[in-house]
Amino acid sequence: MQANYMLSKDPLSLDGIRSILTRLEDTIIFSLIERAQFAHNPRIYERGIFKELEALEFKGSWLEWFLKETEAFHAKARRYTSPDEYPFTSGLPDPVLPPPVYPPILYPNKINMNASILSFYIRSIVPRITVQATLAIASLKRSKGILGEEELEDDGNYGSAATVDVEVLQAISKRVHYGKFVSESKFKQDPAAFIPFIQRRDADALAALITKPEVERCLLVRLRKKAMLYAQDFASDGEPLPNGTGKGKIDVDCVVDLYESYIIPLTKEVEVEYLLHRLDGMSQEEIEELANSKDRC
Repeated sequence: MQANYMLSKDPLSLDGIRSILTRLEDTIIFSLIERAQFAHNPRIYERGIFKELEALEFKGSWLEWFLKETEAFHAKARRYTSPDEYPFTSGLPDPVLPPPVYPPILYPNKINMNASILSFYIRSIVPRITVQATLAIASLKRSKGILGEEELEDDGNYGSAATVDVEVLQAISKRVHYGKFVSESKFKQDPAAFIPFIQRRDADALAALITKPEVERCLLVRLRKKAMLYAQDFASDGEPLPNGTGKGKIDVDCVVDLYESYIIPLTKEVEVEYLLHRLDGMSQEEIEELANSKDRC
């Protein structure tokens, strides 16, 4: 999902930000549904498994190689010059074309939570979201006389699984790092409310300023409804097909837990960390001037 910052009248409008975050929910759910059709395939997350990668002098996992190659191409196409895009890999090539000149949006920062996103996605989300496909491949293998360790988890779709993994990771990364936009928007609305806590390095107080429990509750309710709807199969007339197993195309509880236990808390960390560095490099005079200003837009 892309945002056009050249056309946006106010990229820090909270209504605009909410619209983008709501659309990202759809992107993340649909990507997880795509990943759920493949088995776990844990080999693609382990380093040193594929000798073919060693021949390329690459020492990471299959997914890490996939990310590196994908992001290298995207970097050449200027993807990571956008203020809402953050790569998982380093040492990427420069853009082929000159970077576009975006209007000033975010305060300069180096916050990148992708290492944490990659870790929780591989360890906590993939094994759970792929349970149905993993059990299905195990049943198929047993019918062919393949038993024990060889029957579980692996369907050989390494390229397809990694392709979807990259899509899911990029969408989650954008969602989490959009916390910077939220913080900047709220900070500009009332700098004086934030500045004392930033100067005291009071992360808890900053978190309290930006946290809206009712908004989070509504988000999780909306997310569950969307996941339940998208997990259904539909007839040609658009009516939902009956599901005799009681299971949809995705574990709805897993989708909600992804947001509740990982995406929301990590986004909040980004928001607070961004605010803690919001005054970096500013003189006392500039801070006082900022404290007396207030965005009424």
